[in-house]
Amino acid sequence: MGVAEEFIQFKNGYNIDKELISSISYRYQRITGQLNKDFRSSDSKTSNSLYVGSYGRDTSARGISDLDMAYLLPASVYWQYNAYSTNGQSALLQAVKKSIQNTYKTSDSFGDGQVVVVNFTDGVTFEVLPVFDNTQGTWTYPNANNGGSWLTCNPRAEIEALHTRNLASNRNLKHLCRMMRVWRDHNKVPISGALIDTLAYQFIENWEHRDKSFLYHDYMARDFLGYLAAQDTNKTYWRMPGSGSYVWKKGNFQAKARVDCTIAFAACTLLKEYEGAQRRAKWRSVFGATFPN
Repeated sequence: MGVAEEFIQFKNGYNIDKELISSISYRYQRITGQLNKDFRSSDSKTSNSLYVGSYGRDTSARGISDLDMAYLLPASVYWQYNAYSTNGQSALLQAVKKSIQNTYKTSDSFGDGQVVVVNFTDGVTFEVLPVFDNTQGTWTYPNANNGGSWLTCNPRAEIEALHTRNLASNRNLKHLCRMMRVWRDHNKVPISGALIDTLAYQFIENWEHRDKSFLYHDYMARDFLGYLAAQDTNKTYWRMPGSGSYVWKKGNFQAKARVDCTIAFAACTLLKEYEGAQRRAKWRSVFGATFPN
């Protein structure tokens, strides 16, 4: 088995399986249908909702447990809760929670500052963000913390930015984002999916092999680990592609990236057929059991 075949098998291992995708879609449609019924008198199970976060950006990997979705409320609902004398944002989240509980009565559904969280027994958690459309393409959403306020975000711009650069890089950007989530999870590296996506987006713009095939995915992993290791340890935030939102550092991810970059360099030198097992062993030390043996 050569390098390309190894990384194709790795891709098949880190992509989310069809059964979970189907389960996510079913729950998404049930939540959307209930919210549409209660807030719009509509029976649609798909309109006015959008996957956001890593699943919306299509950079999630197998093992995903948190699913972010946004639900677009009518403008009249904003004016209704904005008129509250105290913390209309909390009241709005409670209203959204009560609506969802009409469908998932046994789920642990509650307001968590900015979202309504629905925990399912299989370990998957939906975080539902109620939003309102703004003329400039952003969304306004409620923040119930500290007495209540309205905040803005722009996930649609993030989705579009990642999608555009992914196509410009022969779809390698999203492969990179997914495989680096496997690296993070295997090694318990303190880095968020949003920061992985942000740094991968920056890295691949000028990576010399960005248009190549799976044959170059060993180089891609090696070079991105080097890119992570070279990030300024004093830097505390980066800016998300598309929206420009702040993406904060969770901890020192550079140290582990530096160690594994060295292992990746060694793996990339083992190209002879009889060195395959040794090469895969090194990649498994970087990525864990998801990488083929």
